[in-house]
Amino acid sequence: MKKSDFNYHLPECLIAQKPLADRVASRMLCMNKKTGELKDNLFIDFIDMVNENDLLVLNDTKVIPARLYGRKQTGGKIEILIERVLDEHHAIAHIKSSKSPKTGAIIELENNFSCCVTGRENDLFCLEFGDKHTVLKLLGQIGHIPLPPYIAREDDQEDLTRYQTVFARQAGAVAAPTAGLHFDQHTIDALEQKGVKKAFVTLHVGSGTFQPVRVNDLSKHIMHKEYYSVSQATADAVQQTRERGGQIIAIGTTAVRALESASRSGSLKPGSGNTDLFITPGYAFKSIDAMLTNFHLPESTLLMLISAFAGYDHVMNAYQHAIKQQYRFFSYGDAMFLSGP
Repeated sequence: MKKSDFNYHLPECLIAQKPLADRVASRMLCMNKKTGELKDNLFIDFIDMVNENDLLVLNDTKVIPARLYGRKQTGGKIEILIERVLDEHHAIAHIKSSKSPKTGAIIELENNFSCCVTGRENDLFCLEFGDKHTVLKLLGQIGHIPLPPYIAREDDQEDLTRYQTVFARQAGAVAAPTAGLHFDQHTIDALEQKGVKKAFVTLHVGSGTFQPVRVNDLSKHIMHKEYYSVSQATADAVQQTRERGGQIIAIGTTAVRALESASRSGSLKPGSGNTDLFITPGYAFKSIDAMLTNFHLPESTLLMLISAFAGYDHVMNAYQHAIKQQYRFFSYGDAMFLSGP
């Protein structure tokens, strides 16, 4: 298939710019991935759609305030978006400026902090931060929440909590695992009381999730890399769910990528590393039965992933339905539940 096969027209007014007042107030479009049948529901109905034998797999990554503003020593403005923290004092990042800084350049940040450009990795810049603070502590002091490019406003205080899942615990993402944003603690407690099990994976979502596919021939697309980790406890939980006849329900495409990356041998194995798994129609899923997700950008790798899972024609039809019914799209938007045999 080609990139252009995944294009669709989305009215700009349907791109959610702010979260709803209540996390669980979103709508949820439900689709049977075998038949393509659609039903309009509310997210809170999700509790009634899962069973006590089922396992929810959630991504526990935590969004870091990865956007920094600074100046070159010549005075020119610079915007930095940390892509990945390498260790306590080093990171790789995207840099926006009138002219790209050279190796050895010092970038002056707020509160008398600074960093040094030590090299390049393709389009990314290698940055070294001083000994005053670790990268994460510095970001905690002067960083901004890295809202996606389609949210046309500056980040505010509300985003500190709302562009973060309530179960986030492993710092490292520069974009939220958005399907998880719909859950509040009450919903998680209600699922537990029903007997639904949960397990966690980690996939630190990178800004590459928003990068456009630049080639029409998908076989030539170079997928961005993201760090993932799947524990022995999660692998055991998946196996136990299989044995009792329950479903493995991935909460978000990032949980899917973590599970499938750990299943490349044919079965799920605990492990960690950087994954560049690119899932397109024709892919044979190994570890999931159902998926909760948000609505994704046209021609995006995430739209390709859910089309691989639920069928291209079914998904594209569902998106047209969602547009007609004026669902809210993207990170702060509504949910979609893909289920069925």
